[in-house]
Amino acid sequence: MHRRITTPGALAAASLLLAVPASAASHSPGAPGIGDPYYPAYGNGGYDVSHYDLRLKYQPADDRLEGTATLLARTTQDLSRFNLDFLLDVGEVRVNGAKAAFRTSGRHELEITPGRPLAKGTSVTVVVRYSGVPSSKQAYGFTSWLRTADGGVAAGEPESAWWWFPSNDHPLDKATFDVSVQVPDGTQAISNGTLQSTSSRAGWTRWNWRSNKPQATYLATLAVGRFDITTGTSDSGIPVVNAYSKDLGDLGGAARASVERTGEIADWLTDYFGPYPYNALGGYVPNTDTGYALETQTRPFYSPRQFTNGSNTSVVVHELAHQWYGDLVSVSHWKDIWVNEGFARYSQWLWSENEGEGTAQEIADYVYASHPADDPFWTVRPGDPGPENQFHLAVYDRGALALQALRNEIGDEDFFAVLKGWPRKYAHGNASVADFRRYAEGVSGKRLGGLFDIWLFQPSKPGAPAARDASISARALGAKGASEQPRSWKKIAATNGVHDHEHGG
Repeated sequence: MHRRITTPGALAAASLLLAVPASAASHSPGAPGIGDPYYPAYGNGGYDVSHYDLRLKYQPADDRLEGTATLLARTTQDLSRFNLDFLLDVGEVRVNGAKAAFRTSGRHELEITPGRPLAKGTSVTVVVRYSGVPSSKQAYGFTSWLRTADGGVAAGEPESAWWWFPSNDHPLDKATFDVSVQVPDGTQAISNGTLQSTSSRAGWTRWNWRSNKPQATYLATLAVGRFDITTGTSDSGIPVVNAYSKDLGDLGGAARASVERTGEIADWLTDYFGPYPYNALGGYVPNTDTGYALETQTRPFYSPRQFTNGSNTSVVVHELAHQWYGDLVSVSHWKDIWVNEGFARYSQWLWSENEGEGTAQEIADYVYASHPADDPFWTVRPGDPGPENQFHLAVYDRGALALQALRNEIGDEDFFAVLKGWPRKYAHGNASVADFRRYAEGVSGKRLGGLFDIWLFQPSKPGAPAARDASISARALGAKGASEQPRSWKKIAATNGVHDHEHGG
């Protein structure tokens, strides 16, 4: 599970001891972290990346990856040195064409010192040549590289980039991507965005993918293996590319019956969230032994276990809703995770309404009634859950319950105007829980601080007066204090582990 991480003391000490050339007296090192209170060592300071060009070669037999990463960036301060987040072995670094000194530090830091200091506002090209075996690398006792029988997969939150490309690994620094991967003939390489081309030579095939809209680094994905690939087009004209491992066995049918509805579900979500924000759609199901799914941009990752009990359109709804809530608008800091997960969960409640299997109100009543006041469920604060509870069930279910309370408070017209307007206002950027509250207040004309505090920030169950004021639960409670279980509940509950990451030690 996720854990609190503190910046290693040795890294701070090393920064102080490094001598700065006289010519760089006015320049200083970029921070080894971007400033996230949950993960202080994640991301970096001093620059902003606009584009990643990744040219890779991967051998599934021994999990060996070779790569050249070219990063286009602009400095945000006068820099004597800067960091990238990365774990593999680096052979060479160049900054603006000239060789640069480099060394590793901390748990996942690549420190780069260019031959000449960099002035604030300078365009910078960084080239990193590297190689290694991703599955052999760990940080903080886990790996986000998923080894499979026929290859490997990079899919993890809040981190996965370290295992396959150097980056400024935090949602605050989004960029466009070109990912070109050479693999043995008969093997496929799946990534985000549109497939630009494939070409074969001397027993190897190169797959070229492009993401032309800003994308957070944890939303970049790579899957190499033997896949069946299907293609199509949604009614709204978005090309759809799905991929299924050839060794899914008995789960293959249920996986296809779910993921093949991607175009239909994405079009349905546009009624609530506005136009689909990208030029590609799809999903992929590699044969991993993980239990989670992830909203990797334009092409979500699904583990086979999501389909153990049959088709599961609810998980597809969840990950596609993230394309707006989480991908198009990303968290400012990881404490703002509710603006991702509460909304993706609520989209499942809306899907239940659409399928005639229980309204969002009925599901909210059931969630409220199902957790007694002394249930630890209520001690988790979805508006700032802490890194240890970032993907706790309460962030999902209590988070969605807060949205139903908001819906009842401001009415359907304003509520759905908020759901659709918010992604448009913050498109391709970042926002916080506080930003969402202010936006909802602006649309509705109501002061909502009390409602948000009760449903998102108090470590206790909202009492009967608050529930009554929010039209939650009271009318659905029976004589024994229990609400009837909606027909969709088992399907929704089957996705409870959707982001339940268990990093191997």
